[in-house]
Amino acid sequence: MIEWENLTDLSDLDKADSYSYDRDVLLFKHSTTCSISSMAKMRLEASWEFSNEALFPFYLDLKKYRDVSNAIAERYQVHHESPQVLLIRKGECIYDASHFDISVDEIKEALDYYATPS
Repeated sequence: MIEWENLTDLSDLDKADSYSYDRDVLLFKHSTTCSISSMAKMRLEASWEFSNEALFPFYLDLKKYRDVSNAIAERYQVHHESPQVLLIRKGECIYDASHFDISVDEIKEALDYYATPS
């Protein structure tokens, strides 16, 4: 089960960025009026297998908090999509996906690909 931390203002985004220096962070940008976005969220929640210590999940209702969504696009230099996931590590976006490309398997593959060599 995902224990979402809500992104509701820019201080929450700063917190997510800060967390990313200790662990990987997932940002999920969700449109509450989009069926594709709802399906992506349900698929993530049904397959989630990460602890918050391994991958900390943040949830953004972009209809309510569009300013935060815009700040995400600007801060991490990604094109706005919805739904969209971003993996943040040490203040940088290392991976993003949208629509039907959002899945736990794709997230795991990206984390493995970008794993720090021992």
